[in-house]
Order: sequence, then structure tokens, then C-alpha cells
Amino acid sequence: MTTIDVDLCSIQEARDLVRSGKVAADKIAFYSDEQIDLILKNIVKTIEANAYYLADLAVEETGFGKLNDKAYKNYAASTLLYNEMKQYKTSGVLSFDESKKVFKVAEPMGLLLGITPSTNPTSTIIFKSLIAIKSRNAIVFAPHPSAKRCSYAAAELILKAAVEAGAPEHIIGCVKNPTMEATNELMKSKDIALIIATGGPGMVRSAYSSGKPAIGVGAGNSPVYIERTADVKKAISTIIASKTFDNGTICASEQALICEEVNKDAVVSELLAQGCYMMTKEETDKVCSLLFRGVSNGHPVMNAKFVGQAATTIAEVAGIHVPADTKLLIGPQSGVGEGNPLSFEKLTTVLGFYVVKNWEEACALSIRLLQNGIGHTMSLHTSDPDIIFKFSSKPASRILINTGGSQGGTGISTGLPIAFTLGCGTDGGSSVSDNLTPEHLINVKTVAYGIKDVTKIVAEDDYFHSLPKVAVCNRPNEKVDGLSSASLKVKKEAIPNADFLNQTPQQIQANFEKNNLSVAHETASNATVVSDDETNEAIVREILSTLKAK
Repeated sequence: MTTIDVDLCSIQEARDLVRSGKVAADKIAFYSDEQIDLILKNIVKTIEANAYYLADLAVEETGFGKLNDKAYKNYAASTLLYNEMKQYKTSGVLSFDESKKVFKVAEPMGLLLGITPSTNPTSTIIFKSLIAIKSRNAIVFAPHPSAKRCSYAAAELILKAAVEAGAPEHIIGCVKNPTMEATNELMKSKDIALIIATGGPGMVRSAYSSGKPAIGVGAGNSPVYIERTADVKKAISTIIASKTFDNGTICASEQALICEEVNKDAVVSELLAQGCYMMTKEETDKVCSLLFRGVSNGHPVMNAKFVGQAATTIAEVAGIHVPADTKLLIGPQSGVGEGNPLSFEKLTTVLGFYVVKNWEEACALSIRLLQNGIGHTMSLHTSDPDIIFKFSSKPASRILINTGGSQGGTGISTGLPIAFTLGCGTDGGSSVSDNLTPEHLINVKTVAYGIKDVTKIVAEDDYFHSLPKVAVCNRPNEKVDGLSSASLKVKKEAIPNADFLNQTPQQIQANFEKNNLSVAHETASNATVVSDDETNEAIVREILSTLKAK
């Protein structure tokens, strides 16, 4: 009897892919713009012809999402992406500054490693392949084991189309039998130039701790706030269209709906009218017992069985009788964190539901919700420009206005770059806060001419020679300009301390109003007036800073 060690076979496969991929990377680095464009066009043509085929493979293998929506994601990651990025400059001289005599030159990174999720397997393979080739790189994929067949099929289709159009052999590679050992082997290979990790927090942490340059993006937990000036009917239809898109598998999709007391009735009425089911507390508990299993790092772990499932399917398993056309299940939550599982990410057709008094409470609640997916995305429905400005300081890399999280965050319905890898910034432990583009996958070299005579720089600097020539510490008499410093403008007692973490949004609001009242009395006799907006923005920053410290 022959014994096959799957882990050892996968490690050998990974090594072979790296060796052949490095050769391809060295070759494509010297391709012209015209050659690259021909390759991209042929890949796009192939994906257009196979968008539904790949979508069907993904749905059949993972059980997540919907055929039509997965097909559209494949289309967005190919056709829409190509139309957007074909004008990107990713080779040769990128820019030239005549006055400073400086020009920037693009250089490919080499062989990339793409780690891909089970929720958007084929579209992520397509997306990363196209941006890698556009930037003259090769890429090898380590797909999620539960989506290995559809991921491998997508990579093989792309490779065949690329080679047909003149790309080097092995320009795209994919582990056929992915294991953790194979992924670790790839991450530690000396020939991998950059890791692009899209997946769970554990995998993203592994990518950053591998010792390699990495771009990692993890979980989101996007709140959506329907502010009092919003068009409620339009807001609800937009949220439903986003959350039901591929049954909520995109990490930028809405996770918790926040409305105000003044528009709660209108919001609930519209949710019901448009096919949502408002669950009781008991029904919410039943659904949560299905959606989550166990806890990891203080966060509930979602049961993969219910990822990307229809609301009616979840309700049926939970023993809840809902109308046959139910689109979303809405569950009330009383807070954030332990005891409120819907305050965490759930990539399916279930939303948490919150009611607040005003935008200040919505602000505090949004910040707390975003701690469970910090740096990712937030959505806002409003017609008040001032509210948009206030919420632009939230700890999210994408603040989406009057659009759906799924389509808006990926650039399908907004002016953001089309992407299926969404950076979360340093707040979220990511090295980028943008939607990933080919421009993130090039090294930019700067060529700078000398514009000053180094033999005379010091001698001819009159201001330098006017400085005091004493070897003692001097303090300038001029006052510090605190115009742009919130900490200088806000009274210390107006800044909340760490105790606010244990307060309800209502208590935060009460303290906010108390602080504003005391500041108003003090500024009446003070020459430097602190506006409400400045004070509020500083408080928001301090809240965010304290939460991050915790």
C-alpha cells in the first residue's frame, strides 16, 4: 500500500510553482505596454465567456452566495476593472518634475503571492491576476481549501488566455491541493516579493509575520446609519440591494443598521414593505445560536454553514416562520460586544438593528461597532453635508454616502477603484487604506539631478548663518500656533476618559452636552473661541484614540 503525505506533496508543489513563477516574472518585467494590453484583453475575453461557468463552480463547491451575483463579480473583476485600469501608467517613467529635476520610474516587484478567500474565490483570483499582470508581475495563488477547485479552474483559464496572447509560461500559478504547510512554504520563499492576503484575521496576521512585505486585508463590520434627513425609502432599497448581493459575502456589506428615534417608524415600515423580517428578541437569539459557534480573540466565530445563505434558509433552520419572499432578517441589539452577537461581522443576510436619539449617539455607536472591523468601511445615508463631514473622521477607510456597501466599497457604484481587496489602513492592521490597484504592485524609483552646488550649500545659506551661535539651550519667545491642534483647543475636562467605554450612548451624549455647556461659559470671556465642530471633532478623535489603546 502506498502512503501519500498530502502536506509534503503540497509543499513540493508550492516550491515548483515558485521556481517556475520566478522565471515568468523575470521575463514579463521587460514586456511593452502593447504586449501587456494584448494579454489583459485576452484574459478579459476569456472571463466574459466563462463568468457564469466559474460562478457556478464557486456556488456548487462552497455553497455560498448566488449564481448571478457571482457571475457579475467575475465580470466586474475583469471587464470593469480592465476598462478602468487600462490607462494606468505602470511602466517606464511615471512622472517628471522639471523644476526639481526629479523623475520617477516604475519597476515590477517580481513574483507575488495571492492568498484568496472562500467567499469571493473566483473574482479575487481574476482581480489579483489582472492587477499583477498590468504591473508586470507574475503571481502564484494559495486558495482557501474549501474553494480549491473553482479557484484552480479560474487560475488555469487565466493562465491559458495569457499564454495564448504571448505571456510567459507559468505567469499564473495556483496550488491545486492547498494546505497550511504549502501556504507557509510560499510565504517564506525567498523568491516571493510581496504577499497579498485576503481572508480571515489569522491568515492576514500570518502574512504580516512571515518576514515578507505584505498587503493584508481582514474582516469588516460596516455599520450603516440612516440619518434623519435621509430619503428612507431609497436608503432601505439600497441597503437591501447591497446586503442581498451574493447573499452578503462581500466584506464591505452592511452589518448593523442604525436609525434615529425620529425616523425609526419610517425605517421599520419601509423595511417591512420591502421584504425584510423584523425578528423578536427570542427569534434573534435563535438565529444567533445558528450563525455563531465559539469565540476567538473575543469575537464570535461565524458558522461557515450559514455564510452567504438566503434569509429564508436561515429562518427555516432556526424554526422561524417568515414570508416566502423575505430578503433580510433584522435583529434588535441592545449594545456592542458580549451578549450582542449581531454587533460583529456576519457575511450573510442578517442585520443588527439599533435606534439612537441623534447623530452624536450614532457617532459613538458607530465607533464602537467599527472596533469589530476597524479601518474597513462605513455607510451613511443623509442629505446633510455637515453630517457627512462629521462622519468622515470615523475609523473606516471607506465612508460611503447614499450607496450600498457591497457595490460602493468595491468601486462598482462609486468612483473608488474597482477592487476585491480593500485596505483597512493602520487602524485595521493593514499597510494600505486604499482599494488595491496595480499602482500598489510596483516599486517606484526616483531619479534626482543635483540642482545645488554641494561645495557652496552651507557657505551660501544666509539664514543658517544668522542663527545664534551659542552652545546652550534657547527657547524661542514666539507662542506655539495651536490652530491645527485639537488637543490645544479643547479643555482637558472636555476630553472623555477611559470610563466612557463602560457608558451607554445616552450617557456619552449627556456628558457631551454637559461639556459643551461648560465650554460655552468659559469661552464667553476668552479671546480664543472654540467652535462646537472643533470640540466635537476633538472628542471623536479622543474616543477613537482611547478605543484603540484599549
